[in-house]
Amino acid sequence: MNRRTFLCGLTVGTLSVPLVAEAQQPTQIVRIGWLGGSSPIIPSVLEGFRQGLRELGYVDGQNMTIEYRFAEGRIERFPALAAELVRLHVDIIVASSVPAALAAKEATKTIPIVVPVAGAPVETGLVASLARPGGNVTGIALLYPELSAKRLELLKETLRKVFRVAVLWNSANPAKVVDWRATQAAARRLGVTLQSREVRGPDDFESVFTAIIRERPDALMTLDDPLTIQYRQRIVDFAAKSRLPAIYAIREFVDAGGLMSYGANFTDIFRRAATYVDKILKGAKPADLPVEQATRFELVINLKTAKALGLTIPQSLLIRADEVIQ
Repeated sequence: MNRRTFLCGLTVGTLSVPLVAEAQQPTQIVRIGWLGGSSPIIPSVLEGFRQGLRELGYVDGQNMTIEYRFAEGRIERFPALAAELVRLHVDIIVASSVPAALAAKEATKTIPIVVPVAGAPVETGLVASLARPGGNVTGIALLYPELSAKRLELLKETLRKVFRVAVLWNSANPAKVVDWRATQAAARRLGVTLQSREVRGPDDFESVFTAIIRERPDALMTLDDPLTIQYRQRIVDFAAKSRLPAIYAIREFVDAGGLMSYGANFTDIFRRAATYVDKILKGAKPADLPVEQATRFELVINLKTAKALGLTIPQSLLIRADEVIQ
């Protein structure tokens, strides 16, 4: 072997050592903690989030895993579940509601928290401001005052004469307290009287339904949160049996047989939330990631339900609807 051949061989051999070592390095597994209301509350929402992650290169079981924890509609379970995720040393927590996010924020000041549907994030203390969240929480915000007013306007346009509206809401959810105040303000402007009906857990529905029947409102409206969404079929069935026109915040109620909904598409929002997760995992700090505001809203109308209630939906609404279920 001449000197030139020896040097070339040495160079190739030396360079190949780190390449082989690098190739044998195990892929780092990112651990995402999911803190949700039920298992799962809306299957398409979870799939939207996972799809968003896949589009960004995160494959479940290869370079990413999700630790799921569900409160099953009981807000009081969130603190223990959040503490459990912290003990597992997850890299990031995705909190699917404000109560879940508040519990996670109380459990950790260091693990980043992303809230895809952060209702009233400033008012509830999740973030310092939308532009500069501060702390370890960021996400996507919903605009309650505008949405509440729009839903009442849609009820009035549908029914023409609507004076009393029963409002079903979870008063144990701090974000819904803000939502309720916004709904009251909208009702005063529109000349509508609201009948507050509060539920804090699954056992409250029957007594609340009885009270609504007794008061005979013109329509029903829900302030949707993990509890009311989890029991959406029960609520929709009650509205149908009581022949109450009702409006909801998300289309899943209409898919279950509800009359109409107006609000953000949760599946789309959770898909967008994956970009926050990606940015944070790549080094961005939640404190520096502005809270986005949902800007796309959809009106969905169920004509089959309208017919069962003896309602004729105005053509002006049908034209504006994003989807009409026949």
